[in-house]
Amino acid sequence: MTELQSLMAALKRQLKARGWTYRDMASKLDLSEPSVKRLFSTGRISLERLIELCGQLDMTLAELAQEAASRSPKLQGLREAQEAELVADTKRLLVAVCALNHWTADEIVAYYRIEPAECLRHLLYLDRMRLIDLLPGNRIRINVARDFDWLSDGPIRRYFRERGQDDFLAGDFTGEGESLVFLHGMLTAEAKSQLLVQVRRLRRSFATLHEESLQAPLEQRHGTGMLIAFRRWEAPDFAELRR
Repeated sequence: MTELQSLMAALKRQLKARGWTYRDMASKLDLSEPSVKRLFSTGRISLERLIELCGQLDMTLAELAQEAASRSPKLQGLREAQEAELVADTKRLLVAVCALNHWTADEIVAYYRIEPAECLRHLLYLDRMRLIDLLPGNRIRINVARDFDWLSDGPIRRYFRERGQDDFLAGDFTGEGESLVFLHGMLTAEAKSQLLVQVRRLRRSFATLHEESLQAPLEQRHGTGMLIAFRRWEAPDFAELRR
């Protein structure tokens, strides 16, 4: 569904919610009923007419766009084969990560050694995967749900585990705003369940702060990694001493 089709579908839902017919709208716009039907069936409509329709419904165009976007199906995750396609090309993976972090195409090209045509090719690939919607002017609209995640043992996580995890943990975590905490204790199953709830809340807080940070220009935002992990574990040297 194109962006315009999505807006027209949202308009139809608003008409239905108010119990309005095409005849009702026609009388408000001083048009014939067939003309209004044609507008909705063909989707051939000017920006001015679209704004006028919104006005009759006591909505702004921005509110209509927000309503349309809320109804668009969002990706919860990718299939393993799709993740493998991203990992197979480092630049494609880089463009995907940048796009999901709300970078513009111009910012990607300015910051990384990727030519505009090459960046566009990767963005089109992501659009075909439905990871993003590539809009006119090479604007990027991400198409993922708030709880989107990579597969637990899929190609993306294996890639970062094998290629990025050691580099991440090699830092001394003494810089401003950095922290590394390691705790060890004896927990019951109930205690671990409670801890998992807290971890999920922290993850939601991270996502919320990420979205709030999008209001700042790119030069004021910095890639930030946060690793939270816990499992049943004993130091290998200790395990060797077991009876």
